[in-house]
Amino acid sequence: MKYDFKNYIDKTNTGSFKWNLMRLKGKNIEKGIIPFSVADMEFKIAPQIIKSLKDTLDKPHLGYTKPDEKYFKSIIKWFKKRHEFQIKKEWILISPGIVIALFSAVRAYTKKGDGVIIMTPVYPPFYNSISMNERKIIENKLIFKNNRYEIDFKDLEEKAKDKNNKMLILCSPHNPVGRVWSKEELIKIGKICLQNGIVVVSDEIHCDLIMKDYKHTVFSSISKEFADISVTCTAPSKSFNIAGLQASNLIIKNKKLREKFSNELKKQGLTGLNSFAYIATKTAYNKCEDWLNDAIEIIGKNEKKVHRFFKKYIPQISACKLEGTYLMWINLRNLNLSEEEIENILINKAQIFANKGLMFGKNGEGFIRLNIACPTRDLKKALRRLKTALENII
Repeated sequence: MKYDFKNYIDKTNTGSFKWNLMRLKGKNIEKGIIPFSVADMEFKIAPQIIKSLKDTLDKPHLGYTKPDEKYFKSIIKWFKKRHEFQIKKEWILISPGIVIALFSAVRAYTKKGDGVIIMTPVYPPFYNSISMNERKIIENKLIFKNNRYEIDFKDLEEKAKDKNNKMLILCSPHNPVGRVWSKEELIKIGKICLQNGIVVVSDEIHCDLIMKDYKHTVFSSISKEFADISVTCTAPSKSFNIAGLQASNLIIKNKKLREKFSNELKKQGLTGLNSFAYIATKTAYNKCEDWLNDAIEIIGKNEKKVHRFFKKYIPQISACKLEGTYLMWINLRNLNLSEEEIENILINKAQIFANKGLMFGKNGEGFIRLNIACPTRDLKKALRRLKTALENII
């Protein structure tokens, strides 16, 4: 491979949230241990992005910056090529992060007391964006069947028909269960929401991270009618490991929805991004597709290793098939251990720092989310540590 995916950078004392969390939770952490929790990568950033940022520092300008034409063109070109999604410049709004966008969307499209539907288990800020804005969390629980999650369409339709429920936050691809929703599934979702006046805010931040043999479909690209009721949340942050630059782009075709969203951002004083965010986004979309494709190949290989390892050495543990994202949803329920026992084994014995399933909702109990965007040898070391930690228990 052209790029280095074999070596990670030790982020101790760099302010890394993920690494700081590991140090906070663990004691006497051995040298060479890396965390498997927060959704950023343990891969080196594409050298083209690093160079573009260095080149920017060579210029005597770090004042206020606005997106230029090249910025918008890079987004439009990327989504047309990668996802067959035709975007117009005027549809694009910018936000310093998808989480901020979710909070803004809840305020823009609902009132206090309104219900917002989410498909659980799901990314924790989905819950927070609703409850902290004094809206009601309406759970459409995913169905766990044959080690795979499916949408409960009957339940979704019932909840969409409730006039108190105004919005659906869709996670596509889904974090943490790793599903890439098929076009047929998305059409079912869209029809239900269209018939019942539900606004769809589709978080598609992982849309570029799709495993072999799967295809991501942008929800709003399916039809004019779906585009008219939806907001598409996108960012280069997960795809290119630049989350710290906080660059996100919202695609909103419907002018009324776009104006409501824009006004909500303005109310918060959010009118732009930092200078580096614009530069990194343009570079990522224009020059780093090869890096992304190589990263996806490594993630795919890592996923296969996880499945093979559990099947051979710890058959009591299973993992959902990873269709998209780089976050594996690991089922530990057959170990018949409590959440406290699992956490003790993972952190204190195996020194594996992953995310507890309960973070993603009550129906995440007995699972962990394992970030496998890391060098393969470090993943293999972690799996061997887990096997050793469980030898006298199972």
